[in-house]
Amino acid sequence: MSNDPRFFAFLKERIGLDVASVGEAIIERAVRQRTQAIQAQTACEYWQHLQSSEDEQQALIEAVIVPETWFFRYPESFATLARLAKARLVELNQMRALRILSLPCSTGEEPYSIAMALLDAGLAPHQFKVQGMDVSPLSVERARRGVYGKNSFRGGDLDFRERHFNEQADGFHIAERVREQVRLQVGNLLDPALLSHEASFDFVFCRNLLIYFDQPTQQQVFDVLKGLTHVDGVLFIGPAEGSLLGRHGMRSIGVPQSFAFSRQAEPVAPAPVFVPKPIPVAPARSAASLPARPRPFSTGAAQVVPIKAPSTDAATLLGQIATLANEGKSVEARAACDQYLNNHPPAAQVFYWLGLLSDVAGSALEAQGFYRKALYLEPQHPQALMHLAALLESQGDSAGARRLQARAARSERADSEPKR
Repeated sequence: MSNDPRFFAFLKERIGLDVASVGEAIIERAVRQRTQAIQAQTACEYWQHLQSSEDEQQALIEAVIVPETWFFRYPESFATLARLAKARLVELNQMRALRILSLPCSTGEEPYSIAMALLDAGLAPHQFKVQGMDVSPLSVERARRGVYGKNSFRGGDLDFRERHFNEQADGFHIAERVREQVRLQVGNLLDPALLSHEASFDFVFCRNLLIYFDQPTQQQVFDVLKGLTHVDGVLFIGPAEGSLLGRHGMRSIGVPQSFAFSRQAEPVAPAPVFVPKPIPVAPARSAASLPARPRPFSTGAAQVVPIKAPSTDAATLLGQIATLANEGKSVEARAACDQYLNNHPPAAQVFYWLGLLSDVAGSALEAQGFYRKALYLEPQHPQALMHLAALLESQGDSAGARRLQARAARSERADSEPKR
């Protein structure tokens, strides 16, 4: 059962999941869990049950999908959205409400963050509506419930929680004024007719999804996303997905750390006359949320700010690198990496950070060199393997990407096996 290709093919067909993007071990573990849950004795017995039960098909998908999200993840995206939304309303002469789509919306943190950001920026409730969509009915139901634990609130600045949530015994309940701005539903992005009967959206958030698909599926999904996004609209993506959109004729709008793209040939700078009040945001912790430095077509340059006298202790400095990067201080994070390398033996994690910082900044060749240094020091470094594979894939080296994905899958499988 551990390597039965039928289950890989099922997930590829239903949700577009490329097994190499997550590793076989993740899917194998989910299949084992579901096999035990229904008390099936063999892989064939479970497969037969899977084919005859829509509930079990969804249960397997739920077992593979592990939501990892929090409020105001990638904070500059929401600040940029607020500025662009005001400018877009002027273009529309206030004739209609803005339409904003979040998919996959997971358990609701992203669509509710969109609504909170726009309300905090001064938009009236009648000026915008947010639609959230996810392939997981369980996630959508949790989003509709609107009750969140502490893991959904990350970072030091949580003022927005005081404004938009009510704390009760079972968690933090989203305020009704925010809930009313968001409509949630189940939907599959692989459906070419998805929302085809509805008007296009001014802003679409689809982040950290394309990286889990192979190239044909990426093209299929991009075609759907392009159809959903207004010709003058903006598409917000994940930090590692910029090169994928670049291959499809999309261009960054030129706002560092926003990960926002449009169809327009020239970068679009936010209108300077619209300066909304600061939006409280929670800095992300995930390595995938690192901010980009200005690209060649960016409207501004990063300001170099000296880092606060960090400790020379290696572990402390590694933690500071992660904190600086996740707070959007990419220049300071690089300086901390340099400080580490000047005072301590080379470490794979430091070169991985440098690679990711270069990657999201658009310096592909530099990123590739740093990733390879990380793998020289730690040949099975999982994040370096997967990010270098994605980089090679975007450059057309599919064979090289597959080799690295296979290495990452073997490493994941080895880690999941019980130690004797």
